[in-house]
Amino acid sequence: MNQQEKEIRKKSPVQIRNKKASFLYTFLDTFTAGMVLSGTEIKSIRAGKASLVDSFCYIDKGEIWVQGMNISPYFYGSFSNHPARRDRKLLLTKREIRKLQEEIKNPGLTIVPLLVFIDEHGRAKMDIALARGKKEYDKRQSIKEKEDKRSIDRVMKHY
Repeated sequence: MNQQEKEIRKKSPVQIRNKKASFLYTFLDTFTAGMVLSGTEIKSIRAGKASLVDSFCYIDKGEIWVQGMNISPYFYGSFSNHPARRDRKLLLTKREIRKLQEEIKNPGLTIVPLLVFIDEHGRAKMDIALARGKKEYDKRQSIKEKEDKRSIDRVMKHY
């Protein structure tokens, strides 16, 4: 990810994060994928009404899908409103999908959605990561590092 891509994510008015993912997984490689959405889905995402809690990605017949992502029905929608939790197709190149497919054959690896954002052209994008689950002692170490950082910040705040 280059500097320009990082700035686009920072400027995005919508940033829906999977906060639990960094606690539960160690990220090995990240990708940015487009999303295939209906009209009311993109409107709900632009309103910030989406969640990545308990969502994951899988590969089926050479296509990558995200399952468990919740996009709330659009408030001003009509009879053509979308279902909140349906599988949504992600857009990656064939080479990237083949690479992911080969990697997830290894035990302990999975594909995790990290962030949904709106790019400079108004399209919804999703950052996904090839990830390995953390062991219990890794999680404890993450908690300890966070607590140490907070205590240092508190001390520095008083000076």
